[in-house]
Amino acid sequence: MTGEAAELLRRLTEAHGPLMFHQSGGCCDGSSPMCYPDGDFITGDADILLGDLDVGLDRPVPVWMGRSQFAYWSHTHLTIDVVKGRGAGFSLEAPHGVRFLIRSRLFTDEEAQALL
Repeated sequence: MTGEAAELLRRLTEAHGPLMFHQSGGCCDGSSPMCYPDGDFITGDADILLGDLDVGLDRPVPVWMGRSQFAYWSHTHLTIDVVKGRGAGFSLEAPHGVRFLIRSRLFTDEEAQALL
């Protein structure tokens, strides 16, 4: 995540408590990472926990992705960022005039090899 995204996550945590991300890969709003109070989005067998973001608070922010979306992005390095503009209506940052987004790049040969 970028520093700006981490700062926004700290502010949102202060206002809403523990958080989580989910990236569904659906159309429209579902193609953006959505930030929810932890547990407000129910994950299941169709989701993969990518990892936890350490934003310097008591607990990390888990990042989930739909299994079918992961199949497309499994060869990329993902960075959660925040930019100005209207975000997804159900994501917690929407009222703040910003939106989370995922930036991606292909793994280097060395990074890909390390995952094997």
